[in-house]
Amino acid sequence: MDYRIVGKTNVSASLLGYGCMRFPTTADGEIDEVKAEKLLDTAYENGVNYFDTAYYYHSGKSEPFVGKVLSKYDRGSCYIADKLPHWPVKTLDNAKRIFNKQLERLQTDYIDFYLLHSLDKAAWKRLSELGVPEYCESLKAEGKIKYFGFSFHDDYEVFEEILTSRAWDFCQIQLNYMDTEHQAGMKGYELAEKMGIPVIIMEPLKGGKLATLPEDLTEELKKHNPDASVASWGFRWVAGLPNVKVVLSGMTTMEQLEDNLKTFSGFKPLTEEEQQIVASLPEKIKRKVNNECTNCKYCMPCPSGVDIPKNFRVWNEYGMFRNKQAIAWQWENEIDEDEKASNCVACGQCEEACPQHIRIIEDLSRLQKELDSVVESLKR
Repeated sequence: MDYRIVGKTNVSASLLGYGCMRFPTTADGEIDEVKAEKLLDTAYENGVNYFDTAYYYHSGKSEPFVGKVLSKYDRGSCYIADKLPHWPVKTLDNAKRIFNKQLERLQTDYIDFYLLHSLDKAAWKRLSELGVPEYCESLKAEGKIKYFGFSFHDDYEVFEEILTSRAWDFCQIQLNYMDTEHQAGMKGYELAEKMGIPVIIMEPLKGGKLATLPEDLTEELKKHNPDASVASWGFRWVAGLPNVKVVLSGMTTMEQLEDNLKTFSGFKPLTEEEQQIVASLPEKIKRKVNNECTNCKYCMPCPSGVDIPKNFRVWNEYGMFRNKQAIAWQWENEIDEDEKASNCVACGQCEEACPQHIRIIEDLSRLQKELDSVVESLKR
C-alpha cells in the first residue's frame, strides 16, 4: 500500500481510503455484517489505515459497525474520519450532542479527522453563526479530534470563501476526470494546493459511473493495458495529483477491494500517453447521450405530471456510462412512479415548447422500455 503525508499533520495515510457508506447489505437493507467485516479486515490487513464514515451513512448504522470492527485493532494503527452533519444542527447544543454520540458509536475517545459534512453556502453561514467551527477547534484543543476539515458540495466561489476563512487541516472535495469543472473542481484543488491544505478525494469514479464504460471505450483502454480495470484509470488520474493525500472508495464487494488494492499498492501515476487517453474520454462519453436534452425545463410542467428532464437525465446517463446497477437504482429510487415516462399521454405540449426540437414523446416511450428492461435484467 502506498502512503502519503497529510500536510502539516505528519499523518502517513494510505492513499486508498475506505469509504464506509456502501457496505454490502442484506435483503432487508441492513449492513451484511459478515461480508462487510471481511472487507474491512482485508483492507486493514493489506495496509488501508484510513476509514471514512458519517453520522447518517447506512441510516446511522455505519458508525457503530465501523467502531465495532476497528476496535479489534490497536487504536493508533488506523485513522477514523467522521463528519458532523449540518442538517440537524439548529443550535450549538445539537452539535455537542451529535459529537458525543459519535464517540459512543465509534467506541473511541477521539476522532482523527473530523469534518463539517457536505457544506454549501447556506450551511456554512448557519454553522458559522452558531459558533460550530470554534466548537470544533475547542475539541481539537482538548484532543477529542486530531484534525479539522470539511467536505464540500457547492460552487467554486463558495469553496474559495470557506477554504480561505480559517486555517483548515484538510478539505474533502468531489473530483474525477469527468467533473473537473463541477463544484470545487480542478480550480478548487489548485487553490488548496497553493494554500498548502491537503485534499481528500470523494467520488473519484463519479459514484461508480466511471468503473464501467461503453464497450468501445472499454476496448480502447484494454488495448493499451489489458490487465488494468476501467476503474483503475479513474483512480490513477486523480491520485496522480500531488496534493491528493487520500482517495476514498466505497467498496461493496471483495472484487472491488482487491482491484483497488492492486491499483494503490506500488501506485503508478498515468503516463503522458495515458493522460492523453483519459483526457479524450469525457468528450467521447458525452457524445453517447441518447438525446440532446439540456435540462432547460421549457417542456415543464407536463400536464400529466411527467418529470421530462429527470427522465432524460437518467436515460442519458445510461447512454454515456452503460452502468446497469447505477441506472437501475436511479430509475427505481430517484423518480417517483407518477413522474415516469409511462404517464405520458402524447399531448404534444412539450414538443411545441422544446427549443432543441427533441422528439420527446417518442423518446419517453423508448426510455421507459429501455430502463424497465435494465431493471428486469438485473433481477434474473
